[in-house]
Amino acid sequence: MDHQDQLKLQAYLDGELPEPEAREMANHLARDPGATALLTELRQTRDAIRSFEPGTQLPESREFYWSKIKREIERQETSRPVPSPSIPLGERLRRFLIPASGLALLVIAGLFAIQGPPQENAPIETALADPGAMIYHDYSAGATYVWLSYPADKDLADEDDWDTFD
Repeated sequence: MDHQDQLKLQAYLDGELPEPEAREMANHLARDPGATALLTELRQTRDAIRSFEPGTQLPESREFYWSKIKREIERQETSRPVPSPSIPLGERLRRFLIPASGLALLVIAGLFAIQGPPQENAPIETALADPGAMIYHDYSAGATYVWLSYPADKDLADEDDWDTFD
């Protein structure tokens, strides 16, 4: 007997087969002793299970019983208090400081971008560590002038080759 025949036999036992199929299954049981043995075993199993099941009687109808359970579940879901979000101080500071620092960086970068290169009309003078040299930049003329006042020290003035760069 294949699996489909076993399922039909169980449906026959439960009374779920239509009348023509039930007659066909009864004829098959008369010819096949293996199917008859399986039907007997299924009946005994069903009876054994039924004898151990306690009969539970509800005080009200099945629909009313389940509707009470459903109403209680819905009542508990709606009566749950919604927790108020209490954010710790450190978290609140972090939520404020991260965007504020990003905004500050953008403002600083914008200020540097607006300032741009030095103005072309204003000359810049730079003094070096040597007090005898002065540099003058004139951006409008595109020139840089360097004044060297040698000998800067009196010791250098006494030397014979003060005019060489060696």
